[in-house]
Amino acid sequence: MALRSLTLPPLSPVAATKKPAAVYAAVQSSTLSVYGSIRNCQTQEKPVVKRRSKKPTGIISPTPDTSSPLSPVPLKKVLVPIGFGTEEMEAVIMIDVLRRSGAHVTVASVEEQLEVEAAGGTRLVADAFISACSDQTFDLVALPGGMPGSARLRDCQVLRDITIKQAEAKRLYAAICAAPAVALLPWGLLKRKQTTCHPAFMDKLPTFWSVKSNLQISGELTTSRGPGTCFEFSLSLVEQLFGDLVTEEIAATLLLNAADGNSRKEEFNEVSWSSGHPPQVLIPIANGCEEIEVVTIVDILRRAKANVVVASVEKSLKVLASSGTKIMADKAIGAAADSVHDLIILPGGTLGVERLQRSRIVKKMLKEQQLSGRILGAICSSPTILHKQGLLKGKKATAHPSVMSMLDDAVSGVRVVIDGKVITGRGLATATDFGLAIVGKLFGSARARSVAEGLVFEYPR
Repeated sequence: MALRSLTLPPLSPVAATKKPAAVYAAVQSSTLSVYGSIRNCQTQEKPVVKRRSKKPTGIISPTPDTSSPLSPVPLKKVLVPIGFGTEEMEAVIMIDVLRRSGAHVTVASVEEQLEVEAAGGTRLVADAFISACSDQTFDLVALPGGMPGSARLRDCQVLRDITIKQAEAKRLYAAICAAPAVALLPWGLLKRKQTTCHPAFMDKLPTFWSVKSNLQISGELTTSRGPGTCFEFSLSLVEQLFGDLVTEEIAATLLLNAADGNSRKEEFNEVSWSSGHPPQVLIPIANGCEEIEVVTIVDILRRAKANVVVASVEKSLKVLASSGTKIMADKAIGAAADSVHDLIILPGGTLGVERLQRSRIVKKMLKEQQLSGRILGAICSSPTILHKQGLLKGKKATAHPSVMSMLDDAVSGVRVVIDGKVITGRGLATATDFGLAIVGKLFGSARARSVAEGLVFEYPR
């Protein structure tokens, strides 16, 4: 089955939360791992941290070993390298989707430190140094794009050697956005390969072999165009690693249903959000938050030139997201509490929402936000936080299908709902629509369309 012809039955709350049977043990183990970290926070114990010497001694990855007898799917090892200026949406979407499928994903830094600042300012913490991966065998090596991130990957000799070895062994390798033209081309890995990349770099590809498509598979090589095509790209990699069944079920869990017919946005009680100054946006995060939602919303709003602060409600600035991605917040929630924010956005994720719900500071800030007539946003399962605090009274809203029944005036069949100064979204793969809807309200449709073009994402006319 070709991924581009993928059609799925309409989503239901059951389908949206269903895990493929073949990878259930892997997802369950990953969830328990995150939950264990959160239990440490609850009991005021310090999470166990493996200290590294300056010279890395091995690969550390939060993804469980899926080769146990509980899982019939053979272990698939994936390498995702990151560097300064890597496009965070591409890196995180790939990592999340592949881990959901049951792959053992190692996020490796090509820098001299594990913490890497991505293109949009999000700080990610890698699992390992690239040097610790040089003697490993991977089923897939997948390069995210971004600038100067793609150039940082290109200039890493260890990564170059790993990827060339991967191609010579006829194992899967992939690149998205600027990475095909900036990294794979000078490495000589695009010879006789039809290739696509971000529109801004298409002129660097050999004309005869370049293809203007969102996704291009040429033998062991898969390429794609940008953040807006990364779900299609990532699911193609899942299909090549695990097959059709896992791909279809992962697509459903991500709310990526090609046949659902959902409208992108509905607005009620329309009011202006323009403020006359650069919007100040706060995004509180906690252990167990959905990394796709956090990173996508932050990236899109920063592209639009909003001032975005990511604040941790945990004792540490480092937060372990739902699929094992480690994100560094900009500050602690207490340090953000004294500032005025035009918009506060709550990300989803079951465990993350529980943590946010228990934060007295967050609850106090949300109440003050509404009383001051400022904007509130929530996506995935986090609209339930607004509901429990009475902040959705008289408001229409949407949420993840699994929690829609908890809302009093839920709107189904819509990715994003705006009611006055409250915006809610379904979550996961619809986070791009959510972020662009916010940009449209804050800055106008022209700015939103420009951001969408840079993402290579179709903006609704």
